[in-house]
Amino acid sequence: MRQDSHGPIGVFDSGIGGLTVLKALMARLPHERTLYLGDTARVPYGTKSGEVVTRYSLKNAEFLLERGIKLLVVACNTASAAALPALQAALPVPVLGVIEPGARTALQRTRGGGVGVIGTPGTVRSGAYQRALEAGNPKIAVKATACPLFVPLAEEGWTTGDVPLLVAREYLSGFARDGVDTLVLGCTHYPLLKGVIAEVVGPHVSLVDSAEATAEAVAELLGEKGLLAPASVGAPEHAFFVTDVPERFVEVGARFLGRPIPSAEQVDLRF
Repeated sequence: MRQDSHGPIGVFDSGIGGLTVLKALMARLPHERTLYLGDTARVPYGTKSGEVVTRYSLKNAEFLLERGIKLLVVACNTASAAALPALQAALPVPVLGVIEPGARTALQRTRGGGVGVIGTPGTVRSGAYQRALEAGNPKIAVKATACPLFVPLAEEGWTTGDVPLLVAREYLSGFARDGVDTLVLGCTHYPLLKGVIAEVVGPHVSLVDSAEATAEAVAELLGEKGLLAPASVGAPEHAFFVTDVPERFVEVGARFLGRPIPSAEQVDLRF
């Protein structure tokens, strides 16, 4: 399959968190068209088996591929950990996840101390970030901590103030003590809490936003393959699809994307 530089970038996630990745892509690549699919009918993926997540991911990819995407971004840490090899083998377009770019950026930034990773229980339990970091540097010290309450805080808009600060202190107070100098935000919801996370870990800990790292990796890959969209006169189109409750996606998703979402089309991904 020959990719066209005018084709859109496809992005999928289990819900709305992947919109932070889309936000980073839109900022880094302002001339690119995008298609975003949120599988809101089957969220969360983190409680599902790897086999089921892979099946869902392949169906998501098929939906986007039918609409002419030139590259696929798996904007879900769980799907990146479980399904990336299957997607790369099955699809005729380049496929990028969010884990390897975040790990690579962390290895570039660390000053020799440990690297911390925060994520959902499923992502931390999978060991995907730990493996990616250790593959790049077998001697790296990695401290991974699950922060499950960060997701509902982000979705409900509790991103500043005493409540998220108390939760962040409970989860993160040990990182500085353990010598961590770089912290990977290993969940697409966590960039919304970057302010309180930075306040707790302190100025000597560098925060790695996997969304921004992924956007940079996409830009590099499109450039290498000659697939960067030409500069356009008007604003590029951005289309949104969900598998359930489009109204909530539009309302809550605007906080994650940092701009209004005009509408989202509900689609039925039949298995």
